[in-house]
Amino acid sequence: MSPSNQNSQMEEEQHADSRTPLLSPAGLKPSSFLQKTGNLFQNWWLWEILASLVSLLSILSIVVILIVYDSRSLPDWPFVFNINSVISFFATIAKLSLSSVVGATISQSKWLWYRQEKPRPLQDLQLFDDASRGPWGAAGLLFSLRARHLALLGAVITILTLLFDPFIQQVVVYPDRLVPAEMKATIARAQTYEVRDEGVPLPSVVELSMKAAIYNGIFDIQDKAASGIGHTCSSGNCTWPPFPSLGVCSRCVNVTSYMEKSCNQTGCYRLSLPNGPTLTGLGGQINSSLSNISPSLKDTYASVVQFASLISKGANQSEDAHATECAIWYCVQNYTASVDEGKPSQTVISSWRNDSARLSDSSDLYYRPPGSMANDPNGTFKVAHWAARAMNEFLSEIFTGSGGINNSGSAFFSSDVMQALYSTDNVTVRVNNLAISMTNNIREQNHSPVMGTTWQTETYIHVRWRWFIFPSALLILSLLFLLGAIVETSYREVMIWKSNNVALLFHGRELSLQPASGRTPVNTLSQMSEQAKTIMVDLVQSGEDWKFVQR
Repeated sequence: MSPSNQNSQMEEEQHADSRTPLLSPAGLKPSSFLQKTGNLFQNWWLWEILASLVSLLSILSIVVILIVYDSRSLPDWPFVFNINSVISFFATIAKLSLSSVVGATISQSKWLWYRQEKPRPLQDLQLFDDASRGPWGAAGLLFSLRARHLALLGAVITILTLLFDPFIQQVVVYPDRLVPAEMKATIARAQTYEVRDEGVPLPSVVELSMKAAIYNGIFDIQDKAASGIGHTCSSGNCTWPPFPSLGVCSRCVNVTSYMEKSCNQTGCYRLSLPNGPTLTGLGGQINSSLSNISPSLKDTYASVVQFASLISKGANQSEDAHATECAIWYCVQNYTASVDEGKPSQTVISSWRNDSARLSDSSDLYYRPPGSMANDPNGTFKVAHWAARAMNEFLSEIFTGSGGINNSGSAFFSSDVMQALYSTDNVTVRVNNLAISMTNNIREQNHSPVMGTTWQTETYIHVRWRWFIFPSALLILSLLFLLGAIVETSYREVMIWKSNNVALLFHGRELSLQPASGRTPVNTLSQMSEQAKTIMVDLVQSGEDWKFVQR
């Protein structure tokens, strides 16, 4: 270097030194513990590490709260606090901490960007600065930075942070469920059936309520007999465990194949069943009587009644004639029952009968089902003899009769029951409704209630963990981004300046990074901050230029 150039450089260094002096040793005061701690925050990654820990602890706090309250009823917290507000509080802290870490790391990335093999455009400084401030700037950096760089991960994280709150809000929902309530739920169940005293001197009389149940069952054209269950359920939602009850069972079979016909050239004028009813004439008739026809019913002792009905509805023909035989008996039925939104329903799980209990024995009819069915090994069900005999006599009477429609269209029926059987398209359904209606009456009039469970609607907390994957993944990415910046900063031997703007002034092209004689270099953030306190500058206009000028 020529002497003239050497003198010129020395003059420029002296001039630069006079305008922006380096931190002198005299200015380095002994540091206290607080100052050393502050310098550590400034000169290293302590702020970012602490912010990451805060974000991590906030996420873990949310996880703990969700684990504790998942599937539990809404907590009754004081004041205006609820689980939503608490989760929102921790989520806000986590998001702010995460954003500050990512912003500072993107800022540090700009120094890494210029510490590479080839120079970079000065304009990129602004791109990094904008990216550290929010998603809009991060999007600009993402589309402008064409080289693969660590900062791109920070830009993606910053943009994805926009979805942090929506995903957190989807984590917790509040559906309704039914829970047991301290309210009474009962359903009728009968252990015995006896004729109650209604002022009638003879015990062998069917009580009026049972007669009403019989007629309701036969005349039930809408099949509503099953809904007439005696129960109490104040909430409208109740369940009962399986329970046995004394009741009435029935079975009907088609015995048309056993029908005998007497015919001539004009048609069949006589239809009959062996040991059963007979029709004489051409169609439009019904005849019903006690019977014992079908072999499939011979093994069943009809302790209530057994009858057959022969029906031919064609007014002038008998080809459509059909015959049905039905047996009705006392039995023990095992039920499951429930009430759903005020609508009762029950299902017969199994039934049991005792064919050895007969009316001819002049004694009560006892039924002792297996212990597994009765829920009580000593469970015994009883039908009083006089009640059973009265029932048999009454039903034998109402199911014996005839009727029909003559050629002139006039109807004649010996009873309303005969009209009901003639009018129905399915005798089996009518008889089944009769058995259900009789069972309901027995359970209601002679009942010992079964206790059940009352259910009430409760709003509870349901955690949808899959929605928590995104915020957790975002936190993990931010931690990896910070770790990558720390490692690369150390590897490239770059100063930790992050978003500090003073670094550009202290280390501009006219300022020397080498210490002058007797001076200490100003490289770390704490050194620059200390020196910047003593430098006074103005923003002045010189011609068409604007400059910071030291005073």
